[in-house]
Amino acid sequence: QVHLVESGGGVVQPGGSLSLSCAASGFTDFTFSSYAMNWYRQAPGREREFVAAITRAGDNTVYADSVKGRFTISRDNAKNMMYLQMDSLELGDTSVCYCSAVRGSRESWGRGTQVTVSS
Repeated sequence: QVHLVESGGGVVQPGGSLSLSCAASGFTDFTFSSYAMNWYRQAPGREREFVAAITRAGDNTVYADSVKGRFTISRDNAKNMMYLQMDSLELGDTSVCYCSAVRGSRESWGRGTQVTVSS
């Protein structure tokens, strides 16, 4: 059972930055590098939405249009870690951010970290 823990959330003013981390553990049959990784977020009163994805080797990334050019996803397979650098934050970025690990048809989720953008 893959165990994911997000951290790094907080309160920031518009235009500010936050760096989120996702620590992965609990690997048995497969290593962290066997999992594609994603970031999602859920704003108050809205459904969870895709933010960014990174391939197993970290050589390819995809972003939602709403964060393209402002957010950067990365991973360190040696440390079993994934990151999301969030720059130029906007009021609309306020949400709970979740990381997920995908292998085949199975997806594991963390419990999320709160990101609040407020003036």
